[in-house]
Amino acid sequence: MRANYLFTSESVAEGHPDKVCDRISDEIVDLVYREAAKTGVNPWGVRIACETLATTNRVVIAGEVRLPPSLMKKDKDGNDVINPSKFKAAARRAIKDIGYEQDGFHWKKARIDVLLHSQSADIAQGVDNASDQQGDEGAGDQGIMFGYACRETPDLMPAPIYYSHRILQLLATARKKGDGDVAKLGPDAKSQVTVRYVDGKPAEVTSIVLSTQHLDDSWDSKKVRAVVEPYIREALGDLKIAHDCKWYINPTGKFVIGGPDGDAGLTGRKIIVDTYGGAAPHGGGAFSGKDTTKVDRSAAYAARYLAKNVVAASLADRCTIQLSYAIGVAQPLSIYVDLHGTGKGVSEDDVEAAIRKSMDLSPTGIRRHLDLNKPIYAKTSAYGHFGRKAGRDGSFSWERTDLVKALKEAVKVREAA
Repeated sequence: MRANYLFTSESVAEGHPDKVCDRISDEIVDLVYREAAKTGVNPWGVRIACETLATTNRVVIAGEVRLPPSLMKKDKDGNDVINPSKFKAAARRAIKDIGYEQDGFHWKKARIDVLLHSQSADIAQGVDNASDQQGDEGAGDQGIMFGYACRETPDLMPAPIYYSHRILQLLATARKKGDGDVAKLGPDAKSQVTVRYVDGKPAEVTSIVLSTQHLDDSWDSKKVRAVVEPYIREALGDLKIAHDCKWYINPTGKFVIGGPDGDAGLTGRKIIVDTYGGAAPHGGGAFSGKDTTKVDRSAAYAARYLAKNVVAASLADRCTIQLSYAIGVAQPLSIYVDLHGTGKGVSEDDVEAAIRKSMDLSPTGIRRHLDLNKPIYAKTSAYGHFGRKAGRDGSFSWERTDLVKALKEAVKVREAA
């Protein structure tokens, strides 16, 4: 493990074209869970895999669903079909909240097509029938998922991605409050932070990149830096900015045309931004737009939860966890732990055994343990799915550290044996 090096991560704002699509897809997930709760439909039966495409004043929502009756209607032949009205309304609300009222992308004027259809019977039987055979629902697909935690920040996240997110979050909050020049920033933005590590710990920032949309056509890079620099410094907090730090603020000059009008967006194209900024492996599956039978989402949340609790329990300073699944099979095929040489008197084998004793990692077990059958996903769609504060509404439950005691006890039992 290298002690002295530079590492860089990027983040993108909620108005980035791909993030607009992630937000709409997750608003659809929340809509389906919310309607299920309203109408007394069992949320365990909700199924949705929703993809969104956005371009100049156009949004296309497609995918597979199993919906509550309140989201259906009868066609001219008396058949049940999807009612697009509530889906379109959810998309428009999301676009409005992000802040798009531009000629080329406007929450009220954009054409929205809803092309959702019923879930494949073959996929459904793989998930549902497994409960008859194994006692738990099967995984919604095969795949590998990773979780990671380290001691670099208070939320046990890698420093470069943590601070890249914070910069954009502070700017978005200030922009929406509508005070002064910062209110003239647009929704579309990207940040990038390079951190120098000394003895394996974050020591200083050596470069800062920020490209942000601005609504005033007369602004140049110098003006944008004057507006955003105070927020960048606030976001970095106690992390030192090197005396020779390189600043690249809107390095190409003007950035007036942004969002889906400037570049098409798709759900699921920012998976490294969504996770650990490249500081840890990624299994390849996107999160947004998926219900939690899809282990791409739920098992990635579980892996982060476990890794964070391992570090919070002082069993290690860094922890990577991999889980793997097969479609229709409830329990993971493998659990892999890497403590990166930072274990505190415990081995990877000890932690793997403790994990198996402390949490049921079937899709049913994960959804139950983390209470995931709720409309809590729209807020995950920007600024990372990890390193966030657990909410009273059940959001970001995978960021809790309530498994510390169970993990410690399980390790003690193994050591005693």
